[in-house]
Amino acid sequence: MKYFIIAGEASGDLHASHLMASLKQEDAHAEFRFLGGDLMAEQAGCQPIIHYRDMAYMGFMDVVKHLGKILGFLGTARRAIDEWQPAALILVDYPSFNLKVAKYAHNLGIPVHYFISPKVWVWKEWRVKDIRRYVDHMYCILPFEPDWYAVRDYKATYVGNPTVQEVAQASKDFPDFSGFIAQYRLADRPIIALVPGSRVREIRDNLPLMLKAAARHPEYQAVIAGAPSIDDRLYAEVIGDQAVPVLRDATYPLVHHARVALVTSGTATLETALLGTPQVACYRFNGSKWSYNFYRRLLTGKYVTLPNLITDEPVIPELLMHLCTVDSIDSHLTQLLGDTPERKAMLDGYGRLAERLGTEVCTATASHLITQSIISRLPPR
Repeated sequence: MKYFIIAGEASGDLHASHLMASLKQEDAHAEFRFLGGDLMAEQAGCQPIIHYRDMAYMGFMDVVKHLGKILGFLGTARRAIDEWQPAALILVDYPSFNLKVAKYAHNLGIPVHYFISPKVWVWKEWRVKDIRRYVDHMYCILPFEPDWYAVRDYKATYVGNPTVQEVAQASKDFPDFSGFIAQYRLADRPIIALVPGSRVREIRDNLPLMLKAAARHPEYQAVIAGAPSIDDRLYAEVIGDQAVPVLRDATYPLVHHARVALVTSGTATLETALLGTPQVACYRFNGSKWSYNFYRRLLTGKYVTLPNLITDEPVIPELLMHLCTVDSIDSHLTQLLGDTPERKAMLDGYGRLAERLGTEVCTATASHLITQSIISRLPPR
């Protein structure tokens, strides 16, 4: 069968690539066309129609500025679906773009499967109307999402969380601390990991503050987790004359071996929690109190970060916009570096988080449901 898949970010590329591997297990004749990244290309055996790094626009003004390009990408996706006529369209998060494509495919009679729900429970709840109209099946990776959808008259399925399996699999191959610092030529000092996101704007807004907070603890070494789509020149520009290494393709072992991680809010906060490393979630954006109050009115939940949303409690500190300063970051960082009650409480919260997520193999469950749904629509022989 033919599958058309769209993932618009680095994390989506990772999750979609694992879903593609599971689909090939379910369907030996699976063929793929996709918008995504290099990991998906490895599974598909062909290059993306559009690479996700060309689609990574962030914030209202960024989208408006590049609206012409985005409309061009939509046209390209629609034409590719028209020409290829897949058995199913599979969307991975990235709702602003994907829901428009969902409408187009639905109107062509192509089943739409959504793997990894948009975070409509945080903001833009009105998108549920489009999901009800155009999405045949929603596969959720957060355990509270099906109940949230049910209240809004839509059936969704929790299939487990892909990050659980990804972290567990990666953890099997971690070297010990001595081997890790030797492999990456790091100093023999404890580490503060800096995980400033995978978008240019995120890195420009958050990494300078992270660097300044970490510099207040010279007995530790700060090490930056480099994002695959970001050029080295950006890190060099932000770091300046500071001697702070940037590690590529080593985020999981870096965070695992860190005493504390400073993490830009997003999937990385969940990965950090599953790796068992205490963290401070940072999201500076433009640092405006007005922007904070504006977005806070739009948000419908108490929390923003995944560990807090899943447990429904403040497991990790959330420092958003104007509340994200060097002093506020360092205040929490200092509390977590030692063997403190704050550190123990966070690690206990991580335990409750793992219990809620469960151990179901996410992509295997989702791929089975997708293929069975397609088969059920085929005419009898």
